[in-house]
Amino acid sequence: AELIQALVLLTHFHALSSFILGCGIYPPEGLNIERPPSPDVSLNQGSSTPQEAERVLAEMKKLDEEEQEPSQEEMETRFEREKRACVMVTSDDDIAQSKFSPGIFCFLDDPDFGYIDFSKRGEQGPPTFRAHDYTWNTHGYSLLHRLYPEVGQLLDDKFQVAYNLTYHTIASHQGVDTFKLRRAIWNYIQCVYGIRYDDYDYGEVNQLLERSLKLYMKTVTCHPERVNRQLYNDFWREFKHSEKVHLDLLLLEARLQAALLYGLRAITRYMT
Repeated sequence: AELIQALVLLTHFHALSSFILGCGIYPPEGLNIERPPSPDVSLNQGSSTPQEAERVLAEMKKLDEEEQEPSQEEMETRFEREKRACVMVTSDDDIAQSKFSPGIFCFLDDPDFGYIDFSKRGEQGPPTFRAHDYTWNTHGYSLLHRLYPEVGQLLDDKFQVAYNLTYHTIASHQGVDTFKLRRAIWNYIQCVYGIRYDDYDYGEVNQLLERSLKLYMKTVTCHPERVNRQLYNDFWREFKHSEKVHLDLLLLEARLQAALLYGLRAITRYMT
């Protein structure tokens, strides 16, 4: 129970770091991060494709109209393709943006320790975590609820709220069913961490998420210290700031659940 409590605290700290830095809240003084704009700053900069909202709406409509579902073999192939593609989603400025100020080093045992791409080119990575072999609903929540009941239900409610939250809007468009977009965002982040849902077609990720959005999402969840104004400006230029914060909430919870799944699965294996 004490180990699980420590796991919950650690995973929350990591996930909240992503959310806070992704939203542009000032980091500790001296850390080399450029703050994203406040909501009153115009989004007339950046290089993403104009009419992004219309493109997303058109792609969601296309997905709704598709009648034939891909085979299990094809869905597995699409996941592996997307997992490999995650490695390519990096910024040219990654090295320059990852420098810490001298005042931070006293808190670090290993300054080079950090996120490593799950699937590296030319290397054999760890096996895919198949979410249906160790699900949050059936396995993770059950263990957490048994050993740390005060938090189990709270976490489950939090995941549900974040996953299902919607105002049925995309930029200036009203009455939109955003489920497919929210699901693609959630599953992409967990794909970055090597988690696969057998019943999800990862081809939807490429249809709905453009590269500038993927770059922001991966940076926020894997290297939050590298978030800067340009990353924030370069995606979803037509969208409201509140929608970008909504995205950060999804990233926070998807990353938190992924970390908990790995940790709780390891504890379950140890106990059995």
